[in-house]
Amino acid sequence: MSETTEAPGLLLVDDEANILSALRRLFRPHGYRIFTAESGTAGLELLDRESIDLVISDMRMPEMDGATFLKQVRERRPAVMRILLTGYADITSTVAAINEGEIYRYIAKPWNDNEVLTVVREALDRQRLESENRRLTALTQAQNEELKTLNAGLEHKVAERTAELRQALAFVEQAHGELKKSFLTSVQVFAGLIELRSGPAGKPLAGHGRRVAELARQLGQRMGLSEADGQNLMLAGLLHDIGKLGLPDELLGKPYNTLTGEQRARVMKHPLVGQNLLIGIDRFKDAALLVRHHHECYDGNGYPDRLAGIAIPLGARLLAVVNDYDALQVGTLVQRPLKAQEALDFLIENRGKRYDPAAVDAFVTMISETLRNEPVELPLRTMHLKPGMLVSRDLLHRDGYLLLATGSTLNADIIGQLIRLEQVEQHNLTVYIRQEGK
Repeated sequence: MSETTEAPGLLLVDDEANILSALRRLFRPHGYRIFTAESGTAGLELLDRESIDLVISDMRMPEMDGATFLKQVRERRPAVMRILLTGYADITSTVAAINEGEIYRYIAKPWNDNEVLTVVREALDRQRLESENRRLTALTQAQNEELKTLNAGLEHKVAERTAELRQALAFVEQAHGELKKSFLTSVQVFAGLIELRSGPAGKPLAGHGRRVAELARQLGQRMGLSEADGQNLMLAGLLHDIGKLGLPDELLGKPYNTLTGEQRARVMKHPLVGQNLLIGIDRFKDAALLVRHHHECYDGNGYPDRLAGIAIPLGARLLAVVNDYDALQVGTLVQRPLKAQEALDFLIENRGKRYDPAAVDAFVTMISETLRNEPVELPLRTMHLKPGMLVSRDLLHRDGYLLLATGSTLNADIIGQLIRLEQVEQHNLTVYIRQEGK
């Protein structure tokens, strides 16, 4: 038997009984729990007693006007969505309500019933997304605090999984150094949480977002993007799959072209979910738009908005090329993982259909140059590592998460931790080292 959830609670506040009756009739058929109050004071008393998700308040009321009431609602229950009913003559008071009460929307009298229902539905949807975002953020913070506590007294007999997570945190702290406290490092942590997911088919997602972000940054530079646009493109590359956090594992592990119609419909929602999760953070607004459109096709057959050609933001067109190039090699786009050249051939074959021709041309040239100039590398066991050596490939744990990133410089502490990890897990590690001067 499935668990039932309580219907959203609406608090309607107006000093005119006929207005309250009209609103009550409007919302009753839609299953909401409805509470009414004829003054701001009564509304605040109800707010303290009942589980309220959204408040609709009139602007003009005696004793306490709507702006003052909604400001107190925000102070007492900041998660409650706030909507103001106002007449055209109340523009000054409306501005005050927007600034002090931080209302979600205002609705002019006389209202349109369908518009009011739509605004309320969208407000509750946004509230649910913000609540889930807060839950995920709190979960991440709680897990980080737990790891710090466990690190203080960790011994050899601590649980295996806890040891793995402690080691992963230590490697991240060593590899990123000063960047750990920066904005970009915080974004990379979120990207890492996304990539810890893997499907039952055993296709690891570790490193996908970072690889996409780095290739997108390089392609953006080649295509002449500004520094700001390039930064947004890199952020979108790191977080483009954040909307997949709510998908079941079996959908993440199956190639897209093997999914059923119903499964595809679920997967196709992830760009919109991703945008909604990011758009509330001002720094992510531009990157969120690229996340929304990174599955649009140049010929107009993509999703979610079926944009075509230059109507698709340039960053999203570049991100589509880079994302599919990596997904083709991981094996999450077609039934078998492709080699690098096969993935390039796929991009070329779909030039002008799935992908922007100019983006494909620039990317193919960039990758071809990279493959020709591939550095000579040497696989070494941990006992042969020396401080100052440069890592030439991502070093992944056997469970799929990232231990060391490409380009990391080894030092004595990192080498010591790698050796201890081998001893604890009784599993040999091979580290690929760039041979300088080759």
